[in-house]
Amino acid sequence: MSFDINEPAIKRDDILILNDKNFNPGNVCIVTGAASGIGRAICVAAAANNLMVVGLDVDEKNGRKTQALAKKMGGQMIFIKTDLTKDEEVERAVKEAAKLGSIRYLANIAGIQHINSIEDFPMEKYDFMMNLMVRAPFYLSKLTIPYMRKNADGGGVIANIASIHAHISTVNKPVYNITKFAMRALSQSIAAEGEGKIRSFSVSTGFVKTALALNQIAAQAEQRKIKPEQVVTDVMMGKSRIKEMMSPIEVANLFLFGFSRFATYLNSGDLLFDGGVVLTY
Repeated sequence: MSFDINEPAIKRDDILILNDKNFNPGNVCIVTGAASGIGRAICVAAAANNLMVVGLDVDEKNGRKTQALAKKMGGQMIFIKTDLTKDEEVERAVKEAAKLGSIRYLANIAGIQHINSIEDFPMEKYDFMMNLMVRAPFYLSKLTIPYMRKNADGGGVIANIASIHAHISTVNKPVYNITKFAMRALSQSIAAEGEGKIRSFSVSTGFVKTALALNQIAAQAEQRKIKPEQVVTDVMMGKSRIKEMMSPIEVANLFLFGFSRFATYLNSGDLLFDGGVVLTY
């Protein structure tokens, strides 16, 4: 039995379109992890909402596919191949983004997963995950906040992808758990320093139909000594009261809402859309 499925196609009817004067081509929205999954969906949704999107990813081939999809939806997107673990590439990407308009929105999405216990976790993988999923979002925030302060209203929004693993920790995902708790802390720290003008928030979901989630199944089965089918039914969706995984565009819509004028009081908060896992655990 195979669980290798394609990500759901993004349809324009599935995108939340919001009436916001700041959603215009003069404002730049930087999105990491743009080549697939949630990052791709945010790029497309932001472009459909009339923003100038700058997508960053190390995967140029699929990043270009995202760019084409964003344009197909009638939006504007530039793709910049970027290794987020290299400071000079991150710096270059932000400088290029600033040439396209006013940097107002940042979505830190890029991430990977590695399934292993603490005692067996390879430290080189630990270092890579921390660099990609904690240091890079922090550095991008550090670089973009000064641009946001220069906006006419001194405003901007930084959003970070968290997870149910920013609320509860599960076995064999120690570093992922750490990085996701860190994303909530980063959001709160930005909000604390943002003076109400630069907002920040995180989004915590359960399992989403992305390669990141679906490719975990075999490793989880091996670590837990159970069948792959049981990983889906008992581990991934076992504690969820909603038994269907979210689609990437559903998650993207949460980010666009959080960016918008309709979410003025969403500052340091976490949008927990988890199917009832955390609070009914």
